[in-house]
Amino acid sequence: MNKSGISTVTQFVLLGFPGPWKIQIIIFSMVLLVYILTLTGNMAIICAVRWDHRLHTPMYVLLANFSFLEIWYVTCTVPNMLVNFLSKTKTISFSGCFTQFYFFFSLGTTECFFLCVMAYDRYLAICRPLHYPSIMTGKLCVILVCLCWLIGFLGHAITIFFISQLPFCGPNIIDHFLCDVDPLMALSCAPTPIIEYVFHFVSSLIIIHTILYIIGSYALVLRAVLQVPSSAGRQKAFSTCGSHLVVVSLFYGTIMVMYVSPTSGNSVAMYKIITLIYSVVTPVLNPLIYSLRNREMKFALRQVICGIRIIQPS
Repeated sequence: MNKSGISTVTQFVLLGFPGPWKIQIIIFSMVLLVYILTLTGNMAIICAVRWDHRLHTPMYVLLANFSFLEIWYVTCTVPNMLVNFLSKTKTISFSGCFTQFYFFFSLGTTECFFLCVMAYDRYLAICRPLHYPSIMTGKLCVILVCLCWLIGFLGHAITIFFISQLPFCGPNIIDHFLCDVDPLMALSCAPTPIIEYVFHFVSSLIIIHTILYIIGSYALVLRAVLQVPSSAGRQKAFSTCGSHLVVVSLFYGTIMVMYVSPTSGNSVAMYKIITLIYSVVTPVLNPLIYSLRNREMKFALRQVICGIRIIQPS
């Protein structure tokens, strides 16, 4: 990173949530608890889908992959955050900071596309039920999952690489708990580079296009559901899609405030709280949202919790 001889910063200081030692311990305990619950809940969903052959359908395969994504999404930031709560130096290396930056945005972008694919799956299941088995095949499901991961990890690769090549030769203190784009750009001693505008443009483009696609898909789903003559059928469709919409609202509501709408008027504390919601709080809520509103998932999770593996007859 310092081959040019211009950049002198070799590490950054992540201030996190400053305060007395007792406050640090309290926040540490709360974040640790949330992290454990996130890992436990999402792992339970993965195991339920893996063990219960009745859940080997595209909807649940997508949900299991989404849970796998959420595990990595919190893991790229929370462990370092927990270490910093107990550390006096609160440092992160230059390469470590940009590695976290890359994975944080790549996993977040992947989540946007996963939510799109899940919306597409619900659209096919409800609006085109007779064609659903022939369209959403296992092969197509695997292709869509792979595309989500591929596009997610390529979407910001070039811009983040060029940001990492900017000169950082002054202060190295980041008033945040993770390496985010705006705090990093504020520390660069180069004039506001075009790459910053490119990064925000790409982020906004991804967020706006994916949320518009999701809204459009669920608008068609809503229209189809309202035409269902059976009240039981409407209730089941609303229950399934309702859980997806709650997840979408939690995730997109916060990231749009951060990366689409102007944030200059927000205080640093508000900036951290909003980031905490979509990066730490939302992943722990997702297993609860999906399992509590889904009878098949609740049954499969009971098997996992009770330690009873479902054995299919040979």
